[in-house]
Amino acid sequence: MIKLTFCLHRLPHFSRAEFQDYWINRHGPLVASVRQALKIRRYVQMHSLPDAEAAPFARVRGAPGPYDGVAQLWWDSLEDLATDTPEARAAGALLLEDERKFIDLPRSPLWLGEEKVIFS
Repeated sequence: MIKLTFCLHRLPHFSRAEFQDYWINRHGPLVASVRQALKIRRYVQMHSLPDAEAAPFARVRGAPGPYDGVAQLWWDSLEDLATDTPEARAAGALLLEDERKFIDLPRSPLWLGEEKVIFS
């Protein structure tokens, strides 16, 4: 399993509630609509809790400031992730265009990894 993890910061003009509403109600269905073209196996959104809930955990660890959310996407293989069809290119462009509407992309790191399940 190949997993993309995307740590999201919202654009400054969005409140946390507005960002989370757009992400789940607009962007989530958009991702679902192109999942076959992009061969996405699974998509999960992790919405951050209010800062007051997370701050004690971050302080103990000396962690940096919080993200507004984390998106995780799974593919069965690197070949599936690298699908290069006209449909996949159009789907990727559509998602990026929408992400620019609510995500502060330069401040939102992402990386690929191979999932290693320790227990389930």
